[in-house]
Amino acid sequence: MTKILKTFEQLISPPKPIKAGVYHYISPPDDPRNYRLHLRIEKDANGILILNASTILHLNQTAAEYAYYLIHNETPDNVARMMSERYKIDKPQAKIDYLGLSDNIQTLLSTPDLDPVTFLDIDRVRPFTGHITAPYRLDCAVTYNLPDSDDPNAAPIDRVDQELNTDQWKEVIDKAWQAGIPHIVFTGGEPTLREDITELLLHAEMNGQVTGLLTNGLLLGDKSYLDTLLDTGLDHLMLIFQFENETFMDALQNSLAVDIFVAVHFTLNETNENELAEKINLLSNMGVKAISLSTTDQALSNSLERLREQVAERQLDLIWNLPVPYSSLNPIDFETEKRESALGEGKAWLYVEPDGDVLQSQGVNRVLGNLLHDEWSSIWED
Repeated sequence: MTKILKTFEQLISPPKPIKAGVYHYISPPDDPRNYRLHLRIEKDANGILILNASTILHLNQTAAEYAYYLIHNETPDNVARMMSERYKIDKPQAKIDYLGLSDNIQTLLSTPDLDPVTFLDIDRVRPFTGHITAPYRLDCAVTYNLPDSDDPNAAPIDRVDQELNTDQWKEVIDKAWQAGIPHIVFTGGEPTLREDITELLLHAEMNGQVTGLLTNGLLLGDKSYLDTLLDTGLDHLMLIFQFENETFMDALQNSLAVDIFVAVHFTLNETNENELAEKINLLSNMGVKAISLSTTDQALSNSLERLREQVAERQLDLIWNLPVPYSSLNPIDFETEKRESALGEGKAWLYVEPDGDVLQSQGVNRVLGNLLHDEWSSIWED
């Protein structure tokens, strides 16, 4: 009788969902696409699949389970058998569904400008409005120090009275990974002024996190230093354009010559307003594929719009949702795509100051908690 009741219970009970957590896949070295997949299974068994830290797919329980098997390299026949047993569906249909998801993901990975909403034929969801248990990215200002040549008042050094040490930053990175945050961006100040920046990058890489670095780029003029950064597994760079600086141009050429995604940021002001169009064309001819633009002057919004149109005409990517390292102009008050960027603050990304305090975003100076001392759940709920 007990066996009969147990069998009956299995028939009427839904299958036990995949364990909540983060699952990671990185393509083998001989795969020219060089891609990463991060699957975050939420407590409700739905999932978020993140492709190369950029394309985000929200999945129901069944699709999340297919993605889980995909990340673990299960064969279509094995998946069809398991899904048939778990959900009482036909094996041929389960195999078709699994192969279909796999094909769609491969197409999205190999076609950078493909709109996943249109491609997958799903209803459009307003950006950053879905329920998630953690952001997709953590922006870590590891220091507010700046080079001696910069104005020391350019960064908000009065906001912090200490910097986390190496082990403390590693603890922050680990806590982010445990919370399901797959993407870490190191910023500042000037993050390369920290001698341990390569150690921190490598630590995040060992976790399986995608990493980015926002820097003035001047140290990258030294190829050996750039090689050291690349050896950590660094995934993308944003360089803050240094006008009339030969060292910066050398650093940019070095960066473009290696296998890493490179974006260049410009801060628009009255002094350089008439130069930027020419500089953007120059960088495009050099091989730069992505441009970031911002200004602190609302009066320059029309000029900013013209530059955005130029970026589109040159078929360059416009990067609008990464933080900009503090400079003499503090380019955080007026960002391109400000409306959509604001929607992502505190949802798609969070910002950590050098002492571990967590803000919604750079420049939004309401402290949500301290990632070194407070539980992640209390910070996120706040």
